[in-house]
Amino acid sequence: MAVHLMTGADEAMLRSKVHDLVHELVGDGDRSLMVDEFDGEEYELRVVVDAAQTMPFLTDRRVVVARDIERFNVAELTPLLGYLADPLESTDLVLAAGGSVAKRLTEAVAAAGGLITNTSPPSRARDRQTWVRAEALERGLRLDGAAAVRIADQLGEDAGRLDGLLSVLLSTFGPDARLSESDVEPFLGEAGGVPPWDFTDAIDAGKTTDALVLLGRMLHGGERHPLQIMAILHTHYGRLARLDGVDARSEHDAAQMAGIKAGFPAKKALANYRRLGGGGVARAIQLLASADLDLRGDTNLDNELVMEVLVARLSRLSGRR
Repeated sequence: MAVHLMTGADEAMLRSKVHDLVHELVGDGDRSLMVDEFDGEEYELRVVVDAAQTMPFLTDRRVVVARDIERFNVAELTPLLGYLADPLESTDLVLAAGGSVAKRLTEAVAAAGGLITNTSPPSRARDRQTWVRAEALERGLRLDGAAAVRIADQLGEDAGRLDGLLSVLLSTFGPDARLSESDVEPFLGEAGGVPPWDFTDAIDAGKTTDALVLLGRMLHGGERHPLQIMAILHTHYGRLARLDGVDARSEHDAAQMAGIKAGFPAKKALANYRRLGGGGVARAIQLLASADLDLRGDTNLDNELVMEVLVARLSRLSGRR
């Protein structure tokens, strides 16, 4: 008996990991006899439980897969929670959730001796590079440091493409291949989106070229609307505006005044405010207000051009200071 709860915000990555797990659980068995899968918005958990409680026929084990488990509330989870209190030894139950699940479910899975796996890639760039190398190694590919960095940077937030990329590399170079940056470069495809903090960090550092490149990736690879990016910038500079005139002298003061977490976020906000000063923050707010009006029809300029001009001005503002 095994119970697996697999979670992750990236649907492609989650489905890939569930597929690999089911393949491992089936092994050399007959999938058509062993596996029952439940997907979409139509099935009920009592049907999943019925399948999990059914003894295997012509096989040693059964594998029951239930996807989109996050859509069930606590009351609807009752049949499943009851099953997890006394699971059938001959059934491997795989639960997949693309969003947050009830705490009672995770507790029940843990109490049943189950495994809880978060398939989402790390958010930090350095951790994501390590993750890329580990994923490649699982597929029998060895990436050098530069290749892992290049892949992680190119994919950005579009981590779901990694599985397909590794499959192509594996079919091209074969198992146990050692790959460099030049080996993987032709297969990378379009650059994916990037996390908002990479974008705002480039602006804060006055790196105009980098900021414009990241803007393009957010608009195209990440498919964010310009008004969504404006919201990110409003939040970013709004926090700095809350520090104006309050004489915040420590990270703790900055966290309280700006309404953000203490520690690194507060430290970064305080450093950015000190770099810009009250006048710089006020100018940034003016630039945001003007660009916001332009996006809503005050100019005939293309929306992407409006955003490029805004980002360049914000970045130069930080660079000059």
